[in-house]
Amino acid sequence: MSHQDLLQGFSSDILVGGEWRAGTGKRYQSLYPADESVNAEIAAAGADDAVEAVEAADAAWRRADWAGLKPHQRAAVLHRVADGITQRAEALAHLQRRDNGKPISETRALVASAAGTFRYFASCLETLEETLTPSRGDYLTMSVHEPLGVVAAITPWNSPIASDAQKLAPALAAGNAVVLKPAEVTPLASLELGRICEAAGVPRGVLSVLPGKGSVIGDILVRHPKVKKVAFTGGTEVGRGIARLAAEKLMPVSLELGGKSPTIVFEDADIDHAVAGVLYGIFSSSGESCIAGSRLFVHKAIFDTFVERLVAGAKQLRVGDPLREDTQMGPLVTSAHRDSIERYVAIGLEEGGRLLCGGERPAGDGREKGYFYQPTIIAGLTNQARMVQEEIFGPVLAVLPFENEADLLAEANDSVYGLAAGIWTRDFKRAWRVGRALETGTVWINTYKQFSISTPFGGWKESGMGREKGRLGLLEYTNQKSLYWGLNENPLAWAGRV
Repeated sequence: MSHQDLLQGFSSDILVGGEWRAGTGKRYQSLYPADESVNAEIAAAGADDAVEAVEAADAAWRRADWAGLKPHQRAAVLHRVADGITQRAEALAHLQRRDNGKPISETRALVASAAGTFRYFASCLETLEETLTPSRGDYLTMSVHEPLGVVAAITPWNSPIASDAQKLAPALAAGNAVVLKPAEVTPLASLELGRICEAAGVPRGVLSVLPGKGSVIGDILVRHPKVKKVAFTGGTEVGRGIARLAAEKLMPVSLELGGKSPTIVFEDADIDHAVAGVLYGIFSSSGESCIAGSRLFVHKAIFDTFVERLVAGAKQLRVGDPLREDTQMGPLVTSAHRDSIERYVAIGLEEGGRLLCGGERPAGDGREKGYFYQPTIIAGLTNQARMVQEEIFGPVLAVLPFENEADLLAEANDSVYGLAAGIWTRDFKRAWRVGRALETGTVWINTYKQFSISTPFGGWKESGMGREKGRLGLLEYTNQKSLYWGLNENPLAWAGRV
């Protein structure tokens, strides 16, 4: 699909309270990371748009045409959203490829995931039951869930449509109105998703889509008194700021933040599986993933052999044009982000690291025009090195040896982050023991970076708070309410006769 065909008829208008229009913010260009060509000129939202979107959302969720629908009626709309995503799947995959430079094979999978997310929460909505709790007196007790009201969903640039769906689907299913703030540099797929939701029957005002500067729009959404929850995926420092503001409002938040995930290869691991899994865990998505396995601990007994095979595998990865079906790593999202990764590699070498492969920009095949970077592996660092402790968010792997389980766990858990981890071993008892001891929200055993919308996801420590996905992920967007139904035949004894 050519650039011209893809963007023919594409409107950069933003969705504010049910109206597609030019935003009040400063217009900007969306660039293709593979060659810096212009995708589109985006009509950015401004402060006035954000305020209007929240006001419209507050009015919309109070109407009976969304929150007042029966669960199966809202579910039908979500199913139509999923159908719309599926019908537009190829175009959406290419929009996301143009947005952030991910290979087309990966963006197709993300689009399919987004459709599955809407279908899953539609099914949850139709089958979720309220609770009749055990009575302790002459009354009937029930626990029910009500929508929160206005939800602000702030999503990242690395997987826009999948992240959008993981917030929009449960929030809408619960009867809320949502103001979606996509990342400034990746607005294309989010705007198209807004059109799909509108066509599927999401009522006017229930959804707004506001591309533009997070420092302007995000701040208003978090502070606005009518916003009752913020669901944010992004950097830890921004997440801290959101948490502080939310605390002042006593507002719930879901924060999926940074990671520096350890991957552990024991001496009895299936080497073929472990090498493939470690390469996929760190270098897929060009390492631009919060759950990337960026700290690798390998048992000393197999360290040299394993690392040799790992380096050989990394050198064979195909880095190039995201449009090619066989590309495994596309460009990084921006030149500034590539500069940041290069600085971290330089820091790692200054700290005493040994460059085993990568550490440079690839040449040839037109890659000089884009933001490409080779898969990079560095050895010789301690677990306290900056490059090992700080999130790089790129295709850079630090490898460290270990000898015993106790020392391994101490180092693996010695991180401010706790998002994910991987274990490679044939010993199921050890896998259970180590998996339970790791201070992290997700542990993969003899696999990595596999996801199910039915399984809760979230972080420990500075990797965030709250959970997304799973049936309970829908309840994260509700207020719980208890109802007491009096069954007593006589007046309450305390009052006596009146």
